[in-house]
Amino acid sequence: MTDKVSPLVTLGRRIMVLGLTNSGKSTLTVALARRLGVPAIHLDQLRHQPNTNWQERSDAEFVALHDQAILAEEWVIDGSYSKVMPQRLARATGIILLTDSLVTRYRRYFVRTLFQKHRAGGLEGGQDQLNWKMIHWLWHTRNSIGKYQEVAANSGLPHLLVNNRQELDGLYRNWGLTRS
Repeated sequence: MTDKVSPLVTLGRRIMVLGLTNSGKSTLTVALARRLGVPAIHLDQLRHQPNTNWQERSDAEFVALHDQAILAEEWVIDGSYSKVMPQRLARATGIILLTDSLVTRYRRYFVRTLFQKHRAGGLEGGQDQLNWKMIHWLWHTRNSIGKYQEVAANSGLPHLLVNNRQELDGLYRNWGLTRS
């Protein structure tokens, strides 16, 4: 993130929050939505069934829920899901990219799974359990921020890259955001 943060207004009223797993996307989405007075949409909640340990909905159901959600006039949406990203990009007015160190993202995963049953972006019913699939996913995607940077750069939309907790804290301060 640059020393001079762009005003929040430059990102418009339909903001995509992209980034690596456990980088703070859902918490930022809630804070931005509250600040802007727009709906917060968590793609993980559309992709997965409530009251489960992240059991996925069918592809058709997920795409239908996603496509309905992006029709709203205003929103902040977190999550990547490349399969449905083109239609989301077509409606978005700005992008925020989040990343952090792998160690920090693992720590967040363990804390949220073991201690935060009710958290931003979590599934209704909060049945999270530690699983090797997620531990492997964090490792497998540890260097993936480049693909999201490329998406943002090629989109022609205003965008901002936030590289770590210090930069994220600065964004919260500069934009008057609060964590719930």
